[in-house]
Amino acid sequence: MLPAERQKYIKEMIQTKNHIKIAELSKRLGVSDMTIHRDVKPLVEEGTIVKTFGGISANSEHTGSNLHTKKCICCSSNIHERMSFHLILTDRTMEKACCAHCGLIRYKQLEGKLEQAICHDFLKETTIDAHTAWYVMDTSIHVSCCTPQILSFGLEEHAKQFVKGFGGSVYSFPEAMDCLHRRMAGNRKCHQDKKQ
Repeated sequence: MLPAERQKYIKEMIQTKNHIKIAELSKRLGVSDMTIHRDVKPLVEEGTIVKTFGGISANSEHTGSNLHTKKCICCSSNIHERMSFHLILTDRTMEKACCAHCGLIRYKQLEGKLEQAICHDFLKETTIDAHTAWYVMDTSIHVSCCTPQILSFGLEEHAKQFVKGFGGSVYSFPEAMDCLHRRMAGNRKCHQDKKQ
C-alpha cells in the first residue's frame, strides 16, 4: 500500500473512531510504528488530526472539543503548551486545561468518563501520562498560572531535584489529586491568590 493510500485509510479511521493508537494502525496496515508516524506527519500539518500520547485524534475543530482553543476548559485562562493538560474522554472527545492544577480539577469532575490524561513534563517539555507523573506544589518558581500552582514531571527523581533547588513538595498522581481537592474545598476560583 502506498503512503497516500495509508493516509486515506488513516483519515477514514479517525473519522469513524475519533481516536486511535499508533500501534493499532501499525497492526491494521502491516507496517512499522515509524511508518505510521511518517504517514501521520502531513495529516497533522494540514490540521486533519492531532497527535496524542501514543496515538492520534480527530482535530477538535472538527469534533467540537477545545483541544485547539486558547482557553482552559476549567478556568478559561489562556493555554500555553508547556503547561497544558489534555483529557481524552471515553466518547473520544478531548478537553484541554491550562495547567496541571485545572487538569486535576477537571479530571475529578469527569471521573469514570475518562480514557486518558496527558500532561507536559516541566523540564523536558515532552508529553507524559498524567497517572504516572510526579507533581510539585508550593515551589518558589511562579509561572503565572493557577493557584495552588502544580508543575508536572515525568520522573520522581527530577521532581525531587527541582524541589531541592526551588522548594515545594512532591506528590504522586493520587496524592496530588487529594491535596489539591482538600486545598480547593469550597473555593471555585483558580486565580484568587495569583501573583502578577
